[in-house]
Amino acid sequence: MKILKRMTRLKRSFSYAFEGVFYVWRTQPNMKIHSVMGTLAIILGFALHISAAEWLALIIVIGFVLILEVINTAVETLVDLYTEEYLTLAKHAKDTAAGAVLLMALVSVAVGCVIFVPKLAALFGII
Repeated sequence: MKILKRMTRLKRSFSYAFEGVFYVWRTQPNMKIHSVMGTLAIILGFALHISAAEWLALIIVIGFVLILEVINTAVETLVDLYTEEYLTLAKHAKDTAAGAVLLMALVSVAVGCVIFVPKLAALFGII
């Protein structure tokens, strides 16, 4: 009986977590942009036959961007729950959370350039 309760609790926890991810995907335009860009990078990775190490780097940076977008939405939601009036500290909390997403997105672009630019240049005879 204890195992059944634990399994039910675990199932419910996963359900809530997926609900949160789907909420972010439905409500945040940037999450859709990041998802599309990540999907395009994955398609390009298959097309260019990237190495296992390159796949690992690509998966990690795509994952971090999406994770940070979820965290950013959580921070923004909590700040909005706390206050509707303009507060400088609330602005800083939202801006820094958004800044984390921006920085990771820039890192992911850099990783994408390191992986894809040489392969595309060779493909088009630039190198």
